[in-house]
Amino acid sequence: MMNSTIRRAVTAAVSVAAALALAGCGGSDSAGGTDHNGMPGMGSSSTSTSAAQDAGHNQADVTFATNMIPHHQQAVEMADLALKQASNAKVKALATDVKAAQDPEIQTMTGWLTSWGQPVPTPMAGHDMSGMSGMDGMMSAQEMSRLEAATGAEFDRMWLQMMTKHHQGAVAMATTEKAQGQSADATALAGQIITAQTKEIATMAQLLTTITG
Repeated sequence: MMNSTIRRAVTAAVSVAAALALAGCGGSDSAGGTDHNGMPGMGSSSTSTSAAQDAGHNQADVTFATNMIPHHQQAVEMADLALKQASNAKVKALATDVKAAQDPEIQTMTGWLTSWGQPVPTPMAGHDMSGMSGMDGMMSAQEMSRLEAATGAEFDRMWLQMMTKHHQGAVAMATTEKAQGQSADATALAGQIITAQTKEIATMAQLLTTITG
């Protein structure tokens, strides 16, 4: 009888201990879950926000806008010269188109760089091309001075030749952006530049055949 009583007591004690252990484990899991979710840096919200901010653009987009702004600024400067000095009406019309397209694009790209927290290139003073060496299609200060000094058919021919080279450089830069950029807006603008300036290159090639004198 004693052994039976002891066995029953031991069995009851083991059952109670097991029940308490299970309850303790359940409480630990619940608390652990609460503690994990509440720990700084352990939640997913801050990581998701950071990823979303980084997803908008990459370094290729920054490089594209940073380089294309002064590139466009020089094209606008060349267009202004043509509007004053070109003798061919079609050259002047093309210069008007170049300025009308590229002035707003400069403002658009300036807005991107500002929103991305990147420095905006300052407007070039006169024909100062310092820091622009190696950029596709950019005219040197000497070339710009020669163009400014030219008149008549010589100016028209020189302007068309230089603007063709300038456009070819812009198309190359835009092609790189299309391949490497991440910003949907920047790659879309690159596509527009490729289309518009490739068409203008063909127009200038045709115009060059008509310049005489």
